[in-house]
Amino acid sequence: MMHYLNTLFVTTQGAYLSKDGEAVCVQVERETRLRVPLHGLGGIVCFGQVSCSPALMGECAERHIAISFMTENGRFLAKVQGFAPGNVLLRREQYRRADDQAACLKIARAVVAAKVANCRTSLQRALRDNPESPGREKTEFAARRMDVCLEKIENETSLDALRGIEGDAARTYFDVFDHLIYDRA
Repeated sequence: MMHYLNTLFVTTQGAYLSKDGEAVCVQVERETRLRVPLHGLGGIVCFGQVSCSPALMGECAERHIAISFMTENGRFLAKVQGFAPGNVLLRREQYRRADDQAACLKIARAVVAAKVANCRTSLQRALRDNPESPGREKTEFAARRMDVCLEKIENETSLDALRGIEGDAARTYFDVFDHLIYDRA
């Protein structure tokens, strides 16, 4: 059975997070506003002027609960995380594959194909959900162009050419992006 963990988002400016037994205690102006059990948390995200006690940070590190600090507008600042052992054998294999052009091409081809397929799906969904779109012909052309790009990706043998196909697909997608935004009301 999968165990899904929750993330605690703290956006109240001036909040102070501390450890209170087996829970996170969120205080604002020395008044406890919230208590959240640690056992159900997968992460804590603090926005703006939110601070944490060292005891809470230590406990979260031991339990592998990451604490992220963001600006008030959501730009990442820092992350406190406990020990995360690396896999040396995995890293060595990743470095080997990074030096192998054929392996790089295979991985890049899969990533670019997935990105282009997702763009095509978005275009097709927009066409299906909004049949009276003013830019319907352009959007249909863009979706067909994504199919052509996917065919090219399958047979490409050069990383540079693959990057070119990716750029062409991105340009095609973003040329019609305005037509994907419509009022559902």
